Amino acid sequence: MADGQALDEVVTFTSDLIRIDTTNRGGGDCQERPAAEYAAARLAEAGLAPTLLERTSGRTNVVARFEGTDPSADALLVHGHLDVVPARADEWSVHPFSGEIRDGVVWGRGAVDMKNMDAMILAVVRAWAREGVRPRRDVVIAFTADEEASAEDGSGFLADRHAELFEGCTEGIGESGAFTFHDGSGRQIYPLAAGERGTGWIKLTARGRAAHGSRPNRENAVSRLAAAVTRIGAHEWPLRLTPTVRAALTELAALYGLDADLDDVDGLLEKLGPAARLVEATVRNSANPTMLEAGYKVNVIPGEAVAYVDGRCLPGFEDEFRATIDELTGPDVEWEFHHREVALQSPVDSPTYAQMRAAVEEFAPEGHTVPYCMPGGTDAKQFSRLGITGYGFSPLKLPDGYDYGAMFHGVDERVPVGALHFGVRVLDRFLRSA
Repeated sequence: MADGQALDEVVTFTSDLIRIDTTNRGGGDCQERPAAEYAAARLAEAGLAPTLLERTSGRTNVVARFEGTDPSADALLVHGHLDVVPARADEWSVHPFSGEIRDGVVWGRGAVDMKNMDAMILAVVRAWAREGVRPRRDVVIAFTADEEASAEDGSGFLADRHAELFEGCTEGIGESGAFTFHDGSGRQIYPLAAGERGTGWIKLTARGRAAHGSRPNRENAVSRLAAAVTRIGAHEWPLRLTPTVRAALTELAALYGLDADLDDVDGLLEKLGPAARLVEATVRNSANPTMLEAGYKVNVIPGEAVAYVDGRCLPGFEDEFRATIDELTGPDVEWEFHHREVALQSPVDSPTYAQMRAAVEEFAPEGHTVPYCMPGGTDAKQFSRLGITGYGFSPLKLPDGYDYGAMFHGVDERVPVGALHFGVRVLDRFLRSA
């Protein structure tokens, strides 16, 4: 079991990493190197030989391998990203890069997304080094850049250019999953992620006839774009169930003593109450308009108008997504993928998944573990190019009233110290037995 020093270190490391500003504003505007050097130094102190790799100067990744006792066993990838989304200090109760520890809580950007997990990984492998512990299988550790944008400087670069560092890895764990979800009636649910919707960010372009704003114009690019955006925003996507989501609905129904009627999923979700939030975003594809760009003067009709849409595709349903967007945009608007990544589907009956469940249940015996498909995406998408099956497993035991989802990219992001201690214990237990 992780020792007292590991419990102290996970708090210190989380705070230290938060104080290193790794804001990713997109377009290459980020410097992860100071955080990468910090993580690499902590690994080196534990006797590992970390490698620092960059596609672009300052966009640094760290990879190290902790050798297991069974050289014939498949290796396991454990990964976390070092970058964070922007934060406005004037909106926060504390400075977002203070790493302040107050009343048993660590505050700051990255406390949940996801410098907490980075700190857990560091604390666990350092505890192993002190104890002389070796896991059964090789554990490959990767701290990545650029997850909050395109991942081109991070996991995408590592997968495409440095596949040799992940030799033998068949499975991986990373962001989200194994956190406490309180359903409002006393139940504590721990969703373990075994899938992700695919990313389909799209750019819409409408073209028309530029003209004076005072004259009639039936070839108005702005009107054409607005009509397409309205159709996309109003579209009711059909129900589509993947194996992970079917398993989630079945287990949640059993937990609440309900008939798992998968012919009436919307009705079942209504009966699940607050627990429906764990699955409702992953029973359909989705497309949400997010950005508009058009015009330069109020009395000038522009010849072109552009919009961006955040699309998400369930595993196996990208073709349907494409066909639907073709129909909704119509003949006057062109569309293309601005950024695209695959959907993921991982088995929930694997030995590794069983070990994740066992690790959580050992330290949270009052909890109920269930399968979970993430509505968004993580670095697991890029690592899947190497044939690595990805799971979301960043364990945290959270108090009732703590809104885990709101911490991601939200104001006053924070994590309880007790949650970090739980995470270290569970991660240590899982990695020793995996």
